[in-house]
Amino acid sequence: MAFERFGWLIGLLAVIWGVEAVNLVTGYRLNDWFGLQPRTLSGLDGVALMPLLHGSVAHAAANTVPLAVLGGILVLTARQVAIMATLVIVFVGGLAVWLLGNPAIHVGASGLIFGWFGFLLARGVVERRPGPLAVAVGVAVVYGTMIWGVLPGQPGVSWESHLFGAGAGVLAASLLRGAA
Repeated sequence: MAFERFGWLIGLLAVIWGVEAVNLVTGYRLNDWFGLQPRTLSGLDGVALMPLLHGSVAHAAANTVPLAVLGGILVLTARQVAIMATLVIVFVGGLAVWLLGNPAIHVGASGLIFGWFGFLLARGVVERRPGPLAVAVGVAVVYGTMIWGVLPGQPGVSWESHLFGAGAGVLAASLLRGAA
């Protein structure tokens, strides 16, 4: 039962770490080949692949805990729409970075993390039900300082991925309203 519910999330984390192992062995060439490069045809595949690629083992490790926690909350509280919300976040957020991002190679799952954060917060507002609202308050209390990550300022960090991921999460909550 638990694996059925969390299987895709466990699979996502396993794929991220498998890709990280290959990336490490190849000297992070996968980032050059498959990272999101704004406004380039060759960088368009990065829209889907960016969340699987990371710049270092430390980068992948730093994303693993919030992926597991926010993904776990998503699976527990919005199971019926969790995968669809994730797809909206990855593709809408990724396309926005591809269209509007700084000319750099964007990699990492933080856009997805910010997307799940935005989804869980917005879902509490758009659903107007006690359960999602309680989840939104809990997520805001524990992860609320994440909001500063949508602002530019830290060199080498794709704030655009954070901003557009969070926005895509809000959009997903609106689109999937009442479906969970």
